[in-house]
Amino acid sequence: MTTPAAPPRTSATGTPHTRREGRAKVTGEARYTGDIPFAELAHGWLVTSTVARGRIRSVDTDTVLAMPGVLAVLHPGNALRLTPGAGLMGPDANLQLLQDDRVPHVGWPVALVVAETQEQARAGADALVITYDEEPHDTAFRADHPGLRPTAPSPLAMPDVDQGDPDAGLAASAVVVDREYTTPEEFHNAMEPHAAMARWENGRLEVVDSNQGSYAVAQVLAKLFSLDADTVRVRSEHVGGGFGSKGLRLPHTVLAVMATTILHRPVRVVLTRRQMFSLVGHRPATAQRVRLGADADGRLRVVEHETASPTSTVHEFAEQSTRHSRTLYAADAFRLRTRVVPLDVPTPGFMRAPGWAPGSFAVESAMDELAAEVGVDPIALRLRNEPEAGPVSGLPFSSRNLVACLEEGARRFGWADRDPRPGVRRDGRWLLGTGVAASAHSAGVGASTAAITAEADGTYTVRVTAADIGTGARTALGQIAADALEVSPESVRIRIADSDFGLAWLAGGSMGTASWAWAINEAAVALRKKLADLPGDMADLPPEGVTAHADTTELLAAREQRESHGYGAQFAEVAVDPASGEVRVRRMLGIFAVGRVVNPLTARNQFIGGMTWGLSMALHEEGVRDDASGGLANGDLAGYHVAANADVPLIEADWIEEHDTYNPSGIKGLGEIGIVGGAAAVANAVWHATGVRHRHLPISLERVLSGGRR
Repeated sequence: MTTPAAPPRTSATGTPHTRREGRAKVTGEARYTGDIPFAELAHGWLVTSTVARGRIRSVDTDTVLAMPGVLAVLHPGNALRLTPGAGLMGPDANLQLLQDDRVPHVGWPVALVVAETQEQARAGADALVITYDEEPHDTAFRADHPGLRPTAPSPLAMPDVDQGDPDAGLAASAVVVDREYTTPEEFHNAMEPHAAMARWENGRLEVVDSNQGSYAVAQVLAKLFSLDADTVRVRSEHVGGGFGSKGLRLPHTVLAVMATTILHRPVRVVLTRRQMFSLVGHRPATAQRVRLGADADGRLRVVEHETASPTSTVHEFAEQSTRHSRTLYAADAFRLRTRVVPLDVPTPGFMRAPGWAPGSFAVESAMDELAAEVGVDPIALRLRNEPEAGPVSGLPFSSRNLVACLEEGARRFGWADRDPRPGVRRDGRWLLGTGVAASAHSAGVGASTAAITAEADGTYTVRVTAADIGTGARTALGQIAADALEVSPESVRIRIADSDFGLAWLAGGSMGTASWAWAINEAAVALRKKLADLPGDMADLPPEGVTAHADTTELLAAREQRESHGYGAQFAEVAVDPASGEVRVRRMLGIFAVGRVVNPLTARNQFIGGMTWGLSMALHEEGVRDDASGGLANGDLAGYHVAANADVPLIEADWIEEHDTYNPSGIKGLGEIGIVGGAAAVANAVWHATGVRHRHLPISLERVLSGGRR
């Protein structure tokens, strides 16, 4: 096939592009799952337990079924039986909803009221009387809890590490920093509540859902309901944020499917804000002990990192906070431990940079403390402990530019002018300080498929089961496809978030764009070859066009093993009022190395969003659990504090050029690294301002006034 000569074109990637769906979102044209109308749609309202542990004795359905518009009340006595063992990453008992009378925590689903309207369903749920046989509960987490135990083997488990001789290394160290750090429960309530609509159409189950991976959700639903996988279709066109919460837990989706199967009409279930605090995962509290042994110059001999976090009695989830200590610094010996405490609480889950974010607070704070003990600049200390290969894995790096991030960040932040002495800078009543922390996050790739069609009108259509959870994925994938096809982005249509498009990694682990881009590039190569072998030109294509497919499963399996991460350096300046305890962050700077940056506009948006969350983690966010009831005392957006506009200062984010071909697309994920190290940078700056070390987050007014005590 011959094609007309195209004018010279510049690369689409690496240049700013506004979001393809941006206008639709700001004008209200974009419809989210809870907005889309369906004929004969019924509405489900979830009823959750009010006790922390026990059994359901009775469910009084008669009164509710007699209420206007109520169609059904699903509960353990009449719910469909589900197939055990289903889950997005191994069996997850959180999906076995309404299967028995057990109540494992406050907020556990115990019934679903379905009615003609959402208001009628809510009224029915409010009127439903459920009685319980309550049992004693335990929701109080502490590092010395008698139930503390090693994590169970699972696809997500991170094995303990014993490398070298830590005891001998500590004994021989000139300086030992031995500290304990804690972080509280934290919650990721996205702007769009979790929602799902389910219906049966022509023998297929169709689900419109708010999720981070439609293909994975379809596979789980097929297994749960004992269906053939090709009879389930899941779509998720627009998603109003996820941060990990829409990638693992599906209570709304499972119950919508159950209700539509029983009632034979479409059913939509939308979670409330309070339900999102107990049903879709959260970051668990952590108690971490870090021991660093170093010589007199600050070179590390030993890194010890022990971390404990609560999990539920339903399903084990461990916050892998030792990820940071496995990756950042060279040492002669490592001892790394991850432990959990099963409690009568909701199951934690993935939350932006799981493990990395709380782990970085502990390790980067400890490195700052070591720098002060040794009398070395905090940046110089980090440079002094730069590894040549993976500190624990021993694998070669795909690329590593942490040193460049630290040096460029120091230059732009004005670090050389910093007086290392704490508590000496003032601005009126404010004490001023600056802090630094290193960032890292894994840069993985998951197997994915993609298809590209050359249309008869000269345009191209890309189909991939990607998810755009607010990151600008559509736009970035359009740029990537345009470069692979050597056409303009305007001639490329992007269709995503439909499980019928086939296997694709979900939007999680900072792996989405890198995974989908590889598949799109391979499909583009195959399509161009197909077109080259055809006679005529684009005008001669059949009406249905010409399509090429790609699957990266085998390519991914054939790769050599390397340690692949993105890196960064975060800097913060704070002002502290010692009289009131108020902490104000005045400026933040982040410099990152994340491979090929596809769209600078959306990339900077992601970095700044993550850094803002790091600030919020440092100063505001804290879930407070009431041990008497077992529930959260602040389980809503009125009581759970996050950084507001007035709390967010000038935040600058930038990156260095990095060429990494371990993934052929050259992309390293960047959606999560922005939060890693942010809290530590702020905490280190507070120490520099006041001379008081804060090892427990958040750094609240009370903690500042009490000298850092819990």
